[in-house]
Amino acid sequence: MVLWGAYVRASGSGAGCGSHWPLCNGEVVPVAPRVETIIEFTHRAMSGVALVGVVALWLWSRASFARSSRVRTPALASLVFLITEALLGAGLVLFNYVDKDQSVGRAFYLSLHLVNTLLLLGALALTAWFSRREVEAPVRRSPMVMAALPIAMAVSVAGAIAALGDTLFPATSLAQGFHQDFSGAANFLVRLRVLHPVLAILAACYFVAVSVIVLRGKRHPIAARLATWVLILTLGQLGAGALNLALLAPVWMQIAHLLLADLVWISLVLLAIEAGQGAAIKLD
Repeated sequence: MVLWGAYVRASGSGAGCGSHWPLCNGEVVPVAPRVETIIEFTHRAMSGVALVGVVALWLWSRASFARSSRVRTPALASLVFLITEALLGAGLVLFNYVDKDQSVGRAFYLSLHLVNTLLLLGALALTAWFSRREVEAPVRRSPMVMAALPIAMAVSVAGAIAALGDTLFPATSLAQGFHQDFSGAANFLVRLRVLHPVLAILAACYFVAVSVIVLRGKRHPIAARLATWVLILTLGQLGAGALNLALLAPVWMQIAHLLLADLVWISLVLLAIEAGQGAAIKLD
């Protein structure tokens, strides 16, 4: 659902169902739809299936786990964030923050939408994680690991704005793209685009440092495995970002880039839970 939503934005199909929600062009199922309508309607259908699945997940958590279980809270949070996700998606359509809209409102709304998506993914990941392993309360949280979460969120928001700029103002060459980025006459979305790679490199250095510290210390084996994944995925994401820039952000590469970003986020969320396990872990 998340990746297809990015495809809706990148393909310019956000207005495929017109200004109607939850109906599509005033119909439950569009008749003789355009390609853009099929893309947008498919995303809405995916969201509906996801909602049914998360409602079932929440009911399962209540039926299968005790009131004190740590599974219940993220399961409920998953349901809340998915409902919020649907409402934010509806707002994009109803406020006409789709297609060629270049407003500050669209950039802000997309950023809010992405933050909610990350919270949803984190809640779903924790539900799955706690359901297979009831994690004891850690001796202490590591501020260094916890700080990686807002950093990752900030980089993702910058990436969403950069992706919107790439969609609305595509460059025909790398040189033209750089010229657009530093042109005083360029739209604010284009001028903000340069922030993402800078933030991404700085954040990657931080994530690598956190991973190395966890791996070098006396750590819980599960935390060590998660730190290894954070390290691998972070380096892979850096490479994907460089390739995305070199290829001038084709749609397929934008989606792959987003997938890796989501995997880095999930790995960091789980590492933040596990890094505090065991009194011998010293990260700060």
